[in-house]
Parts: sequence; structure tokens; C-alpha cells
Amino acid sequence: MTANLALLRPTGIPRAVRRAATGVPPTVLLAALVLVGVLLWSVAPGVFTSFDPVTGNTAEKLLAPSAAHWFGTDYLGRDLFARVVYGTASSVTSALVAVLIGLVLGSAIGLASGFLRGWVDTVLGRVVDVLLAIPGFLLAVVIVSSLGFQTINAAIATGVSAIAVFARLMRAETLRARGSVFVEASYLQGGNRLHALLRHVLPNAYRSVVALAVLQFGTSILVIASLAFLGYGDPPPASDWGLLVASGKAYATAPWLVYAPALVIVATVLSVNRISNWMRKAK
Repeated sequence: MTANLALLRPTGIPRAVRRAATGVPPTVLLAALVLVGVLLWSVAPGVFTSFDPVTGNTAEKLLAPSAAHWFGTDYLGRDLFARVVYGTASSVTSALVAVLIGLVLGSAIGLASGFLRGWVDTVLGRVVDVLLAIPGFLLAVVIVSSLGFQTINAAIATGVSAIAVFARLMRAETLRARGSVFVEASYLQGGNRLHALLRHVLPNAYRSVVALAVLQFGTSILVIASLAFLGYGDPPPASDWGLLVASGKAYATAPWLVYAPALVIVATVLSVNRISNWMRKAK
């Protein structure tokens, strides 16, 4: 009877699925709840607050956090919680744009470099080395200065600075998959290089890159917020998270103007990092 039950065990289920079925760590669940909340803020901000993020009541300026104003009010009497919630869409969207740029271009470079080898690997490898030699934040500042001070340009700059990271990881994963036995077996069965690339190499190389993309999402939020803090994003009355921190630092008597958006940034980035770490260990 025991032997028969052993035969019925789903041994082919991926490790990540089995782990999810047996229970997700509480810290991962908490991180997921934070991210779900942030995503809901970006999709439907009006559901979470009835205050106008642009127009305020000057009679209520610089009020401390309370039941009426959860994050307090700013120097124009605007509800800070409303500004943080409405600024989520810009922060999240720009981070997604940055991740997509780095993921698509970096993965294409790494895949071509690791699979084709030869002079292609040499040329693309030098390009990646140049990008890695330049600090990512400095490269982002140079690019956004050339394109113009807007949040979308900050997202593009952040994505370009992340290309080298994705390319290096994809190349390493492609080289590992390229030397596997099943790829050689594909050639022996008459498969061409394109078939081996799409059918065998890419499906076995993308898992670590996906975990990196999740991690890079949090990094992009942090970098874009830093650029907005320095004035490289959309100007006021925009409510990007980094801009809110920059606007609040001038009011020492109202520390919540800095602490509230900064804590949202920290909570979001830490949640993304926790989920990325869990994905990397569960794959």
C-alpha cells in the first residue's frame, strides 16, 4: 500500500510550487501584501483617499498626522497621504519601464553573447564591460540630463543603466544551459541552432533573470526616487515619491513630510527584495 502511494506522489511538480503548497514564509506574505497595496494605489488611488492631491486648504497647512490626515498635511494644506497615493502610479510605472528596458535589451545581449560566442561574444562583452565600468547612478544622471528632466526620461535612464546587469546574468545562464546534455541531444536529433535556443536554452536560462527583474524593480524605484529628489523628475505639483521627500526637507518643524514618503519607499523596496530572495531560493 505504501509503495502504491509513493507512485502517486507528484514528483514532477516544480520545487517552487511544492514549497508554495506547503506554506509561504510569513515575511513573504507580508511583503506580498505591501506590494499588492502599492499596486492598488497605482491603479485606483481614488478608492483609498477622497482628498485632492493638488489642491489643499491653507488653513490646515503643516498639520501633524492624525485620524483625519493619516500622513499629515504639507505647506499648502494638501493631504500628504493623498499625494503619496496619487504619486504611486508614476513611481511604479516608471520603475516597470526601467525594468522592461533593462530586461529586454540586457537579456537579448546576454543571450546572443552566450549562445553565439566567437566575435559576437567579444564585441558584446566589451560593450557590457564599458557599461559596468560606469557607476549606474552616474550613468542615469548623464542620460536624463541629455534627455530632459522628466520622470519617463529618468525611467529610461535607469533602464539603460541596468542593461549590463541583465546581460551579464543572462550570458552566464546561457553558457550553463548551452553546455547541457539535452542541448547536445537536440543537435543529434536534427534540431538546428534556433530550435535549440528557443526550445532548450532560453527556457532554462530565464529563471534567474526573472528573479533579478523582481529585484531590479525595487532598485529602479529607489534610483528613480533619488533622481526625483535631485530634481531630475517631473516638477511640482507632481507627487513622485522622491519629489515629496525633497519638498519636505525644507520644513524641519514638520518631519512627517520626509518620514511618510520615505517609509513608503523603504517598505516597498524591502518587500520587493524579500520576494526576489524567496524566488531565487525556491526556483
